[in-house]
Amino acid sequence: MEEERIVSPEVVEEEDTLSLRPQSLNEYIGQAAAKEMLDVYIQAALKRNESLDHVLLYGPPGLGKTTLAQIIANELGTSLKVISGPSIERSGDLAAVLSTLNEGDVLFIDEIHRLPRYVEEVLYSAMEDYVLDIMVGKDSNTKSIRVDLPPFTLVGATTRFGDLSAPLRDRFGVVLRLEYYTLEELKLIVSRTASVYGAEIDTEALEELASRSRGTPRIANRLFRRVRDFADVKNEGKITLGICTEALSKLGIDKNGLDYTDHRYLKAIIYTFKGGPVGVESIAATISEEVSTIEDVYEPYLLQEGYIKRSSRGRVATEKAYKELGIPYLKGLFA
Repeated sequence: MEEERIVSPEVVEEEDTLSLRPQSLNEYIGQAAAKEMLDVYIQAALKRNESLDHVLLYGPPGLGKTTLAQIIANELGTSLKVISGPSIERSGDLAAVLSTLNEGDVLFIDEIHRLPRYVEEVLYSAMEDYVLDIMVGKDSNTKSIRVDLPPFTLVGATTRFGDLSAPLRDRFGVVLRLEYYTLEELKLIVSRTASVYGAEIDTEALEELASRSRGTPRIANRLFRRVRDFADVKNEGKITLGICTEALSKLGIDKNGLDYTDHRYLKAIIYTFKGGPVGVESIAATISEEVSTIEDVYEPYLLQEGYIKRSSRGRVATEKAYKELGIPYLKGLFA
């Protein structure tokens, strides 16, 4: 395992130093289709004085699923409770959280695909009928107790939609996929972040930073913080194109937003496996990484941008990957 990547879309602790999260749908930049649908569903629920249908948000990490959950609660005028799938180890843990909900509350479960199956089953009756069926006692004295719950909205977030069981997926009334952000959307996000921090940034620097952010707001904001550090030390706080380029270069992030880890992954396919096809398990063993990390963190952007492609026999490096690494590409030789 290697050190933490600055272009990783995963959350790191420092990012809570100053909240950059928008608080309403109007403030939220990007994901226009998802926002439009959510606005309709929320307004309809408020008009009928009902709880919003359960919402499933899926897509690569760092695209705003947690932020949307908070916005949903804000727009509904209710409270948000946040838990993560891996933290719920027993059915009782989930039952304890559900029993604290008030009417209309939003329960956000991040990485919902990582809920143990026996815990997941507790959710079925809670989501459908707003009841908890709890088993108490042991052996022959075991009995089921039914506890009524107030109507609530479950917002689930996952990066692995295919890992969700069909019974759980079917209980979500609203299913929305979040997409990578466009360059223009990222420029708006970086501009807003600069405004929140009270930092001055040139138009050219704004575009450069956004173009290296891998279509991901979380990465854009993280890069902004590091570039701002360079600007504070070397240019009295003003972020120019020169400062931005220097900072990102020293951070090991190239003009396409790829870093050493991406290059190591691509080189493994090209050099070790002659361009592919190769199974993800073999790649994972070669670069000493978990298969799930490769599938969730490394590959989505590389696939989106066309550096690799998947076939029935495994991963294949494309001509674009060879150009990225400056390696001669012989068409058809490795296809």
